[in-house]
Amino acid sequence: MKTLFAAAAITAFSSTFALANPTVGGAPMMESMNIIENAVNSPIHTTLVAAVQAAGLVDTLQGEGPFTVLAPTDEAFAMLPAGTVEDLLKPENLQTLQTILTCHVIPARALWGDINGMISADGGSHTFTTVGGCEFTATNVDGVITIEDGQGNMAHVTTADVIQSNGVIHVIDHVLLPAM
Repeated sequence: MKTLFAAAAITAFSSTFALANPTVGGAPMMESMNIIENAVNSPIHTTLVAAVQAAGLVDTLQGEGPFTVLAPTDEAFAMLPAGTVEDLLKPENLQTLQTILTCHVIPARALWGDINGMISADGGSHTFTTVGGCEFTATNVDGVITIEDGQGNMAHVTTADVIQSNGVIHVIDHVLLPAM
């Protein structure tokens, strides 16, 4: 009986203090929801959601996965040159938009610890290939994972390990671009 009580107490204690999924832009992110369902609820990803819809990638990112999405915020999109987002959303630029967006998707579930482990195992930087065929390099500087895109721009993971039913999202502060 004491063992059963102790096990129940430990389980209750663990559940009470278990780490919750991080919020994004103040909105709760539910592990039981997929990437699209959670992104739609994020007040800081409206541009990303609009771009994914325009690119016809909603069904893909609602799929089984697993996916790791490097999700640029609205502020990240606003840092692009004036008119860039509007141009990318035009039907004649569909292929370019799809490439840029799929360059933000890794075809695996890669948590912060996984990425950091690959960086360490590779001597301080790790190059990975995205669904869109982009090769980006991840490093860890003072505990912050930084990703260098194909044009030498740097994005920082500002919120890591937002667990989804079909993968994980890492919020980033810059839009990643393929090499030209």
